[in-house]
Amino acid sequence: MPAQIKIHILTEFVDGPWGGGNQFLKALKYTFEAKGYYENDPIQADAFLFNSHHNLKKVIKLKRKYPNKIFIHRVDGPMAYRGRSGKKIDKQIFRINSLLADGTVFQSEWSRQKSYKKGMKINNFEVVIHNAPDPEIFFPPIKKKPIGDKLKLIATSWSNNPNKGFDIYHYLNENLDFEQYEMTFVGQIDKPFNNIYVIEPLPSSELAEQLRQHDIFIFASKIEACSNSLLEALHCGLPAVARNTSSNPEVLGSNGVLFDDGNIIEKIGQISKNIDHYHQISVKTIEHVGNEYLLFFNKIKKSINLNISVPKKLMLTEKIKLSFSI
Repeated sequence: MPAQIKIHILTEFVDGPWGGGNQFLKALKYTFEAKGYYENDPIQADAFLFNSHHNLKKVIKLKRKYPNKIFIHRVDGPMAYRGRSGKKIDKQIFRINSLLADGTVFQSEWSRQKSYKKGMKINNFEVVIHNAPDPEIFFPPIKKKPIGDKLKLIATSWSNNPNKGFDIYHYLNENLDFEQYEMTFVGQIDKPFNNIYVIEPLPSSELAEQLRQHDIFIFASKIEACSNSLLEALHCGLPAVARNTSSNPEVLGSNGVLFDDGNIIEKIGQISKNIDHYHQISVKTIEHVGNEYLLFFNKIKKSINLNISVPKKLMLTEKIKLSFSI
């Protein structure tokens, strides 16, 4: 591993069930701490990792105060699918990335290409790094789970936004053969199910235990930069039937099958007929992901040390623009 660098993550961590970015960054922080790369005190840090459009006023303040430190931007989205509010967020993300970020981390190649199409400028340093969950929480069953009379399906979503795939979950509620399958949904729902069992959002440890008690993960979300829900299920040993949209194909890999509108029940059957084969899951660990982040930070640090590049600095006109736009 290259020479040690001290990193501080600029985010407000939330305990309990929350969004995927929060869960991933907590796992990444633990990994940096275990390797001795994390710094709790921003003053002592060599570099900062900031996330999407969150805490931008704090990011700008620190960039002004420490212009020679490295700032890495973990990009989300693009958000344009949310309408006017999403387009506004995209503009913030693109502007802050162009003016402040010495390097950009995209969560998927899909996210990178879509961001370019929406107007994001290419940065001097860029990388695609998928997410991974905390391995102390999300891991396969210690003993192989016996298959019962009915295969047990599960879906999860912290949000009840329609884009999270509720059209598919309600379709399954009405059309799935519940003599052959049973299905559980963990999270917030848009309206009640009469055949699918619903559990309210759970803390990560309880959610992971629920996942390990099931056989197949159903993932119907339409737009994802890199779904933590999907990755959590895969890391718990569940093959997935995932919607063939956005970043889902590259995140899923060979760990399940993709479905298009109209053939999800057929795809569930495909996995059901060969369940032992599909339970052979291959995913990157958070340690591997953490090493990819560290290599990226050190690549930029080395470039600066060799005077190949310099940290970005805010000009007065840029400071004024950001003050009015964030």
